[in-house]
Amino acid sequence: MTTRVRDLDESGLLARIFPLLPAGGATIIGPGDDAAVVAAPDGRYVVSTDVLVEDRHFRRRWSTGYDVGVRAAAQNLADVAAMGGRPTALVVALVVPGDTEVAWVEGLSRGLADACAVTGAAVVGGDLSGGEMLMVSVAVHGDLGGRAPVLRSGARPGDVVAHAGVLGHSAAGLALLEAGVARPDDGAGSGAPDAAPSGAGEPIARFVAGFLRPAPPLEAGPAAAVAGATAMLDVSDGLLRDAGRIALASGVVLDIEAAALAGDRRALASAAAALGDDGAPLRWALSGGEDHGLLATFPPAAALPAGFRRIGSVRATDGAPGVTLDGATPPVGPGWDHFRA
Repeated sequence: MTTRVRDLDESGLLARIFPLLPAGGATIIGPGDDAAVVAAPDGRYVVSTDVLVEDRHFRRRWSTGYDVGVRAAAQNLADVAAMGGRPTALVVALVVPGDTEVAWVEGLSRGLADACAVTGAAVVGGDLSGGEMLMVSVAVHGDLGGRAPVLRSGARPGDVVAHAGVLGHSAAGLALLEAGVARPDDGAGSGAPDAAPSGAGEPIARFVAGFLRPAPPLEAGPAAAVAGATAMLDVSDGLLRDAGRIALASGVVLDIEAAALAGDRRALASAAAALGDDGAPLRWALSGGEDHGLLATFPPAAALPAGFRRIGSVRATDGAPGVTLDGATPPVGPGWDHFRA
């Protein structure tokens, strides 16, 4: 017999969730009291939050509870990494309809735990509510380790633009699922995509997995801070849109080099071929969101830390800040906008 959320009271559901959640080294008081207590040895903490709404950010016909747990954690962990910090604790609020299977909620908890495992972060509490639509909200806290935070506003003319992670994999996975070319279980056994693009088309399963369970290069964030990154952010809404955010905050132009994206385009070729869309690889690489790679700028003489590769340069602007591709206006739109999708 399938157990659904409405078959349990709140305490019973929490009793199923709590044993599945990770306990991190910074946790002093975890779930069970009115609030958690988390150590902040730096004297400061980084904090960010994101929300996932069913049929807006995920679809249950594609995503298991485990998938949503991984994604919810990943996008928040990446925000801390983008400041040069290390995640320490997550607080999770869940709105869940009564007909939801308890196994789905348990899967969500396991996904949160596995995504946090690579950082040592804990899920220290949150809130649980009934509602008409599934929503998962995560607030993340992180530690800067005594370093200054890396902001969006520090890029300077002459800096190198570099990227860690993959570009376009999540967008390709979404396109494959929407077209019915791939099924959600195609990506079930696939690991995280390689941090650097390969010279040939990736298997379709890698894109499906990249959409359902993104794997941000979390260690690259603190490494970039140590290496002297002047600006950084998490690429959640597409390379062009997020590069534009650095450009605007810093008052500069970020010029992306098309040749630097050749490997990304080759890696995406198999997905484009399956869809019969020759223009997709460049569009996905420039505008595809939710890979949660890290975009950073570094002084010209800085040695790029492991995982980063040069993709462009920063130059002064004689007009409005912005993003160019080989010095010209990019041929595709800038990427995801929550209110213009």
